Amino acid sequence: MKIFLAKDAGYCFGVRDAVNLAYESAEKYGDVYMLGDIVHNENVIKDLNQAGAKVVSSLDEVPDGKPILFRAHGTPIETWSDADKNNMNIIDATCPLVKEIYEEVVKFAKEGRKIIIIGDHGHDEVVGISSQVDNTIIVSNTDEAMKLRKMKRVGVVTQSTQTIENVQAIINILMTKVFDLRFVNTICFPTKRNQNQIKELSKECDVMIVIGSFTSANSKRLTLLAQEINKKTFQVTCAEEIKPKWFDGANSVGLSAGASTPDSIINEVLKRLKSINKNSKEMIYG
Repeated sequence: MKIFLAKDAGYCFGVRDAVNLAYESAEKYGDVYMLGDIVHNENVIKDLNQAGAKVVSSLDEVPDGKPILFRAHGTPIETWSDADKNNMNIIDATCPLVKEIYEEVVKFAKEGRKIIIIGDHGHDEVVGISSQVDNTIIVSNTDEAMKLRKMKRVGVVTQSTQTIENVQAIINILMTKVFDLRFVNTICFPTKRNQNQIKELSKECDVMIVIGSFTSANSKRLTLLAQEINKKTFQVTCAEEIKPKWFDGANSVGLSAGASTPDSIINEVLKRLKSINKNSKEMIYG
C-alpha cells in the first residue's frame, strides 16, 4: 500500500511559532497563561499545560506578575486594552497573516466602507477581526449572503482558513447587492496550499485520512473538501482512532493534517498505517 503524505500537512508557520513561543515563555517565566486555547488541538494544549503554559478564560484568572499570552488566532482589541490598562506582561503570539487582515479591515473602514467578514460566527479569529472596527457583518454561507440588504460601499475580507469555493460563492452574491465592492482575499497561503494538495490527493488515492481536532475549523474544511471528491475519507484526532477495515482492498492512502496538528501526531498516524499494512511505502506528495 502506498501512503502519500501531503507535503504541507500539519503546522503552518503561524501555529508553529505560537506554540514554540508558549513553550519558551513557560520555561522563561515558570508559568505563562494563555487566554483561550492557543491552537485548536487538545493534544497540544495538554502538552503545553504540563510544560507550564496554562489556559484561562479571562484576564482576571492570571496571577499577579505572570505573563499573558495572546493566541495565534488573534485577540479582540478590547482585551488588549484591558491588559494594557492593568500593565500586564503581554506575549503576542498572533499570526502575522491574521494581523494583515486587521490592517485591511481598518483601511476599508477609513474609506467609509461597511465591513463584511466571510467566516464562522463565534470563531476566535473572526471575533478578533470583527473587533477592529464597529458594526461589522459576518457572513458564513450563501444563505446568509442572500438575506443581506442592498448596500452602497462595502469592503470584504475572509477568515484565513476559509475555502475558496465558499468565498467565491458568497462574493458572487455580494456582487448583486453592493454598488461599490472591494474584496481582499485574505485566505492565508498555507491554507490555500493545503487545500489544493488535499483536492489532488483525494482524486488519486483510494482512502483519505485527515488528522485534526474536531474543534479545528481548517481541519474540518480539509475533511469536507476531501469527502466531496473521495467518499472514503476519514478524520481522526490520533493514531488510535484509525480502523484497519477502512483500508480493505486499498492500494493507496492520502494523508493530510490541519494547521494545528503537530508533527508528532502525524508521525504516530504514519506508524499506525505501516503497522496495518507491512508492505506500505511512504511518499511525500506536493
